[in-house]
Amino acid sequence: MFKIAICFLLIFSVCEISNAQQNNRRQPDWVRDPYRRYDRQANVAAVGLGSDRQTAERNALGNLISFFGQSIFVEEAVSVIYQETVQSGAAARWSETTAINSNIITTASMENLIGAEIGEVWFDGSRTYYAIAFMNKRNAIQIYSQMLHSNQVIINNLINIPSEQRLTLEAVARYNFAAVIADINASYANLLSLLGDPAHLQRLTRGNEYRLEAQNIIRAIPINITVNDDRESRIQSAFAKVLTGFGFRISANNSRYTLRVNVRLSQINFPNDPNRFVLMELNANLTDSSTGAILLPFSLNNREGHSTAATAENRAFLSAERIIEAEYKELLTSFFSRLLPD
Repeated sequence: MFKIAICFLLIFSVCEISNAQQNNRRQPDWVRDPYRRYDRQANVAAVGLGSDRQTAERNALGNLISFFGQSIFVEEAVSVIYQETVQSGAAARWSETTAINSNIITTASMENLIGAEIGEVWFDGSRTYYAIAFMNKRNAIQIYSQMLHSNQVIINNLINIPSEQRLTLEAVARYNFAAVIADINASYANLLSLLGDPAHLQRLTRGNEYRLEAQNIIRAIPINITVNDDRESRIQSAFAKVLTGFGFRISANNSRYTLRVNVRLSQINFPNDPNRFVLMELNANLTDSSTGAILLPFSLNNREGHSTAATAENRAFLSAERIIEAEYKELLTSFFSRLLPD
């Protein structure tokens, strides 16, 4: 009889443990509807799942970000310039406070959202983890409004340029970086609008407006080109074509910037070779005459040959023209993408 009682007790205990495990695996309401856990009026929420807890949490945050759609994202190039400038500390001198910090850097690409949290995680007991991410609207509005304001202060300081410094590459850089920050602010304003605070959208200046002003400044900047040895002005024309393609004027009058080109030609003869060869060595330095600083160095070496020295020389100039048109254009493009205000 005693043994029978023990058996019933064991069976009862096993059933209790089984029922407890069953209840522990019972699916929470928020798995199907995150707003069963977080009030829709006060929060934005989303659920993610994965084979492990980390994946589930990451997917939940990703789904939360996707709620805002593409309107909060900026181009990768804009995000990279913004983050690199802030991380280098270069933007801090235009800020009114220390608001330029890791939080602002983190949200530049909107791969992360400040104020987003993981609320709960649930494992179904088999193979899947579920996580719920949420963001309180009131807190997020306060955070992103402050960040947008800090960025707007920087923009105002960037475009506040004394008249005597306006027709400079520094001014171009300042307007271009103002455009980058304006693009970031547009993403913040769109997020705020989706959170229920649309006022910022109405008073923002778009990034392209600052880029247009940067182009206007470029068109007003004269650049002088000097070449020490230039047959029929071919080298000068090649560089001028590239520079005018970017919008610059070519002029020797009142030019703060000069492209100083030094060309050296030398004939090379090889034993037992009837052809004549010409080596061209070219160095071109874009210089700020007010400081003497070399802003952008460029060089090329090319060798051409022919049965006559005159034709070899002509070929050397023709080759140089092609190299300048391709490589100097690429160099200038890179220069402007990296040009940041001092």
